[in-house]
Amino acid sequence: MRIGRLKVGTLLVYVALIAITFIYLYPFALSIANSFKYDPDAMANPLSLLPTTWTTSAYERLFHHSDFPIWFRNSAIVAVSVTAGRVFFNSLAGYALARLEFRGRGIVFSFIVGIMAVPGVVLLIPRFLVINQVGIYDTFAGLIVPLLVDATGVFIMKNFFESVPRAVEEAARIDGASTFRTFWSVVLPMARPAVITIAILSFQGSWNELSHFIVAARSPELINLTRGVAGLVGGGLGQGTQFPLRLGAAVLMTIPVAILFFIFQRRIMDQSTGAVKE
Repeated sequence: MRIGRLKVGTLLVYVALIAITFIYLYPFALSIANSFKYDPDAMANPLSLLPTTWTTSAYERLFHHSDFPIWFRNSAIVAVSVTAGRVFFNSLAGYALARLEFRGRGIVFSFIVGIMAVPGVVLLIPRFLVINQVGIYDTFAGLIVPLLVDATGVFIMKNFFESVPRAVEEAARIDGASTFRTFWSVVLPMARPAVITIAILSFQGSWNELSHFIVAARSPELINLTRGVAGLVGGGLGQGTQFPLRLGAAVLMTIPVAILFFIFQRRIMDQSTGAVKE
């Protein structure tokens, strides 16, 4: 009897998980399906997963009759640059806060934690003033440089480095390695799970960023995907609902982040073992 109840309970859990998965995936499936419809079909049957007539006209318009390729290029340049910068600078700052002894270390870390509690929209105007004063407004530097370091990344890396056994670093210093050499060649490779986590969060955050790009640039040549797709949603390419066009842009915008996540999902904040042999 107890075994039967366990099987029923397990079955109910699986049913609930499948239902939750369906709730999350159904809107995305609708986006994909409607992007392959003609506009009248998408307007008449928006909840149908099977187009009456399949067409790629929405994607053809995006690539041949809009600035979508330019938006995609700009987002790729910014996302890759920001991701590389955050991995490097967040790791350096996290290691310094975790291992280096200097006056005011606790105060610095307290400021970092405090910044995490500040809504990003509060910093938009000060950020614009700084970007404008430095002279990098309406440039790729203005889009990239202010995003190269984030408090959350420093916090994650500091906590991970504190979990790394000090014996590893002491062995490296005995062999003559400098502080940076110890960090770069010994400790950072051990922090691969945290680095991958930072990389995914940084890429996703910079790829989907909108408010910063609004205040950092105004030239059409520097518009990224989020601003461009927002323009499409506002009716930037003509009259009508244009559901296929807008949903096609949203689907294409989602693909890079989804691929990155599925490739590295098993390595996110995994446990590193075997660092020190007893």
